[in-house]
Amino acid sequence: MEMYEWLLTALKQAFREERLLKRSPRGSVHLLRHEAGGQRFVLRRFTGNAEVYRRLLHCTCRNLPAVYEVASQGEENLVLEEYIQGDNLGDLLQGALFTVEETRSVVDQVCRALWVLHDLAAVHRDVKPENIILRGSEAVLIDFDAARLYKPEEDTDTQVLGTAGFAAPEQYGLSQSDTRTDIYATGILINVMLTGEHPSKKLAEGRMGRIVTRCTQVNPKKRYQSVLQLMEAL
Repeated sequence: MEMYEWLLTALKQAFREERLLKRSPRGSVHLLRHEAGGQRFVLRRFTGNAEVYRRLLHCTCRNLPAVYEVASQGEENLVLEEYIQGDNLGDLLQGALFTVEETRSVVDQVCRALWVLHDLAAVHRDVKPENIILRGSEAVLIDFDAARLYKPEEDTDTQVLGTAGFAAPEQYGLSQSDTRTDIYATGILINVMLTGEHPSKKLAEGRMGRIVTRCTQVNPKKRYQSVLQLMEAL
């Protein structure tokens, strides 16, 4: 609690809010600017569990935003993280589709980000175009508000979170989400980048379509079992 109050005070003294980036039932995301240095940062305020953000505090990966501060007060959380300036993949897909090579490049980098998360025993649970920023040639996976740590002793997730169309069947209470949950969503991502559609409506052609089909099997045991396997297939 002391850390929470300290961070709130520090933010008010040293930063000014530029604009609200997103608001949801669980919280909000704000763009801040440091008064002295002029650098921009993202402040996340949300209810739930911030344990994944805490594990990312000392993590360095070019395909993930740096997390600088995490503070909690009960169910309320504050997270100060790096602002990734670039193009939102969801916005880009409103105007055009991606080639196979472009898709491979972006998804390979998303897999690298997921490999780091999975190595921390974390599952993102919300891989989708709107949570990917293209910073030049780099793809950065953002927003870990729905992320959770995998807990072997549990049978199901304690909270149903995710985005319809991208969420794997187990996210709806069938079983506990794990690394293969993110592989399912990544398969949907590949298909949307190539066709603009969910694979149930239009499946990508050729080898990429076969990869999508393997990623999106209802039974997690029939999917790729790690992002390294998916990267090799790509």
